[in-house]
Amino acid sequence: MKKKTSLTWQLIVTMIGIVAGTVVVCWFLNDTFLEKYYTYNKEKELLNGYRQVHEACINGNSGDNDISFERICADNNINMLITDRDRNLVWTSYNNAQRFQMQMDNWIYGTDRNQIQMLKKGNDYTLVRQTDERLDSEYLVLLGSLKDGGYVYMRTALESIRESASITNQFFVIISIGAIFLSIILIVILSNSISRPIRLLSDISRKMTGLDFDAKYVPKKYGSYEIDELGQSMNELSETLEETISELKTANVSLQQDIEKKEQIDEMRKEFLSNVSHELKTPLALIQGYAEGLKECINDDAESRDFYCDVIMDESDKMNQMVKKLLTLNQLEFGNDTVEMTRFDITELITGVIQSASIMAAQKKVDIQFYKDGPVYVWGDEFKVEEVITNYLTNAMNHADGQRRIEIRFSYHDGLVRTSVFNTGEPIPEEDLEKIWVKFYKVDKARTREYGGSGIGLSIVKAIMDSFHQKCGVINHENGVEFWMELESNN
Repeated sequence: MKKKTSLTWQLIVTMIGIVAGTVVVCWFLNDTFLEKYYTYNKEKELLNGYRQVHEACINGNSGDNDISFERICADNNINMLITDRDRNLVWTSYNNAQRFQMQMDNWIYGTDRNQIQMLKKGNDYTLVRQTDERLDSEYLVLLGSLKDGGYVYMRTALESIRESASITNQFFVIISIGAIFLSIILIVILSNSISRPIRLLSDISRKMTGLDFDAKYVPKKYGSYEIDELGQSMNELSETLEETISELKTANVSLQQDIEKKEQIDEMRKEFLSNVSHELKTPLALIQGYAEGLKECINDDAESRDFYCDVIMDESDKMNQMVKKLLTLNQLEFGNDTVEMTRFDITELITGVIQSASIMAAQKKVDIQFYKDGPVYVWGDEFKVEEVITNYLTNAMNHADGQRRIEIRFSYHDGLVRTSVFNTGEPIPEEDLEKIWVKFYKVDKARTREYGGSGIGLSIVKAIMDSFHQKCGVINHENGVEFWMELESNN
């Protein structure tokens, strides 16, 4: 890939090239046309001087004419000789007037024609370039006739013109070299001042490409208006991009959460259908089998028919209870169930639950001990808390073993009341502690099936406590398992 030249060097090389090119062109024009331009102006000066002499000879007196002639010679740097019609000298600026008059006569009469180049010829004057071979010099010479019949001879040296042009060209070269060096310094400074903010904008844009929006352009006090405006636009673009990317990331996170939630719901739906199908398969098979037995009159005695009917009713009741629990859990998980927070005495509620479960406790030969020390007021939905206590107590009676003892206690901390339900028996395996809150999960499937459990009760407990924004949990002990929940209290 071709290496790119920096903007600073491009500006420096371009501007130096323009300055140097301009100087070279000016030097070339000066060297080529300056001498010609000087000569052209001298020709005009000779013609203008001739006209002034012509007018002075017509209008002025001799005294005034002398002054006018001196001024013409001085102003135009020319030498002049004036004669009457008989070639007698009238006025001259030469020290050796006779020699120049002879030279004029020789030119008029043609003896020096080979040394003369005709430049311009009028009605009463002739302008030529004359060469003095003796001095190796060139002159511009004007020979004109006056109104009174006299002659005027005007001459100026071209060597002075060449010398002036040469000196001018030398001076121009010296000044140009100095100007080029000064221009280089100024161009470097100017290029840096122009490219510095552009480099800064380039760095900012590079950081923006890397999603770094902290870098901002700060306008300089004496900076370019256009660059400052571009920098301000980049600052606004940076802020807009940052906000947009932030919104996109937020939307992406939300979308990702929605996708994960959808995947979770799909997984839960699949798991739910699988678990429900599995849970309903056994009671449906039993109901179908015993119903077919009744229809085919496998046993005609009344006792067998009653047994078949009891099995069918028992399995139907289990299915009915499971469906009710599933509906309750569904309402809790999807927030369709209303939570009515009230202040109530949990001691009285637990006492009522124990009394309701006394017959089941007697059948299972379980001893329930409730350690209470008066009313304990808590905040919660009383009916849902009763369902939690009932689930805990029923679960404890179904799993009680060993001493077959159940203990219900209170503990207090940070404005919360913890209600614990402990039953003696085998601890829950550590790998199953976190899974028991998942619906349809069963640690001991055979035992759960024995007492008709569906694996939904603890899921309902977790959903109820989540709706209260309170905690629940389980703790293994050496001789049993403790389930607990916490509620807010004003005591």
